[in-house]
Amino acid sequence: MPPRPSPGSRSGLLLALAALALMGLAGAGGWWLGQRGGGGDRSRLALERQADQLRSKVDQGSASDAEQERLVQLLLALDQQRQATQLLETLADRQPERWQLRLLLAELRRNGDDRAGAERELRQLLNLSPDRIEALQLMTLLQVEQGRGQEAERQLRALLAKASKPTLQPQALPLGLLLGDLLQRQGQKGAAEALYLQQAQEFAKDPRPLLALALLKQEQGDTAAAQAALAKARERQPEKASQRLDEVAASWGLAKLRAPSAAAKPQAAPAPTGPPGP
Repeated sequence: MPPRPSPGSRSGLLLALAALALMGLAGAGGWWLGQRGGGGDRSRLALERQADQLRSKVDQGSASDAEQERLVQLLLALDQQRQATQLLETLADRQPERWQLRLLLAELRRNGDDRAGAERELRQLLNLSPDRIEALQLMTLLQVEQGRGQEAERQLRALLAKASKPTLQPQALPLGLLLGDLLQRQGQKGAAEALYLQQAQEFAKDPRPLLALALLKQEQGDTAAAQAALAKARERQPEKASQRLDEVAASWGLAKLRAPSAAAKPQAAPAPTGPPGP
């Protein structure tokens, strides 16, 4: 799992997670995107005024769920995480079907160094849906941060085995990718590689195991193997993955990948030398 972010990056992560968790209502989601895209004309003072207005409605008991979700977003943007946590706890209890709210609440507690509280929120999620991959990702991170990597590995292996036998189920793929990442972080590179190769065979049309393998090889400095894995991943989704894989290759300093059909045409126009477009 990745190392614990710095305070600045953690704040950015919370804002991104909040944007995802609180977009169940179109109005709230659109409002948040507008706030993020407004640039310099959205001053902190303006955000504080909006927060004060919504806080008054909450105190009066007249704020809708959507308005309370907006207030959570504002409080996070203003770095008022304790107040955001209190309000989000009420929202998550009132809307148990909105698992994203509980996940954000867990991340807020973790960000406030309340790991026991974060784990408690995640266990509520996992009791309802044991293979909820987003909750498992955060739970695994919490366990690694507390030196409980082996416990996390045992749990993920048990879930992966259950999702693989007697019949291979779709959730086995994200579970295996998460386990592979954990194995890498624990220095078990060979075991991670073997797992990615196994999943590449089991999910023969999905490029993700090969992308994970390419990243592992790139981190090990094996450029040729990373490029080969990327090429195989591209073959699995030649149209949908083409630009994305080109961008990945470019970011790693690898030669830009080309579709086999294009590479075979001697009169094809040369690829642009600049970075890939959006």
